[in-house]
Amino acid sequence: MNVFRLIGDLSHLLAIFLLLFKIWQTRSCAGLSGKSQIMFAVVFTTRYLDLLTTFVSLYNSVMKVIFIVSAFATVFLIYVKFKATYDINHDTFRIEFLIIPVAGLALLVNHEFSVLEILWTFSIYLESVAILPQLFMISKTGEAESITSHYLFALGIYRGLYIFNWIYRYYFEGFFDLIAVVAGCVQTILYCDFFYLYVTRVWKGKKLTLPA
Repeated sequence: MNVFRLIGDLSHLLAIFLLLFKIWQTRSCAGLSGKSQIMFAVVFTTRYLDLLTTFVSLYNSVMKVIFIVSAFATVFLIYVKFKATYDINHDTFRIEFLIIPVAGLALLVNHEFSVLEILWTFSIYLESVAILPQLFMISKTGEAESITSHYLFALGIYRGLYIFNWIYRYYFEGFFDLIAVVAGCVQTILYCDFFYLYVTRVWKGKKLTLPA
């Protein structure tokens, strides 16, 4: 059993739970980037279209449904249910500067030039940078609430564990996907500075604030 993938998936689920719990408990989406959540919704939708054509396992199908539903639920909470608390003035990252180049890259670098494969590749590339609007928002406000920090940390752990998942699959299954590995490493690198701040501040009971 690939324990790295299992724990990685559980870390991903924990991140989603923390995010939804934060929004529902506080009745607010302050400090959260709606643009990042839109991109995550796009990521899971384009990646898991194979739900309609391929069955791998019950676990696989259930996880895909959870990720898609939770992503759109988060977007709904931010832009509809608790729209009055959404900090649009700080969520200003131009996501078209990510989506358009990523779409072009997916058309050029993919495993197979078919609709589902290109959309899957697009989702892999987009996920690697989808957190940037959230990190940009934190850089603008200069701080993040504790539970938002926990959410980001759990997401980062999920990506880090998936690197070990790929190593495991290479040595024990002979499987290697260069596109997924490179995109995953890029995504993990984006979290490195946040990891440092999380360990040195949040773990010590302090609020995560960026150095002046």
